[in-house]
Amino acid sequence: MKTSDLGVSAMYRILKKAGADRVSDESADELRRVIEDIATEIAKNAVDMSKHAGRKTVKAEDVKLASKTSGRFEVKSLIANIHFFHW
Repeated sequence: MKTSDLGVSAMYRILKKAGADRVSDESADELRRVIEDIATEIAKNAVDMSKHAGRKTVKAEDVKLASKTSGRFEVKSLIANIHFFHW
């Protein structure tokens, strides 16, 4: 299992803030995986945008644009990316 750059305790807090009464270890870990996948995709796109603009520095505008140009962030798409989503 690879090490994550995101802490699992933050995932528990996010799920609790979203209204969860209880949070399983598996749900916190899966949320971390999904968020890290999304963040990695945004980061790669932001780097590409900064390079295209002739810069070595990634700016906030690159990250904002990268996050808006991807269709992955719709709710249906997020749910589809959760491999063991259970009702």
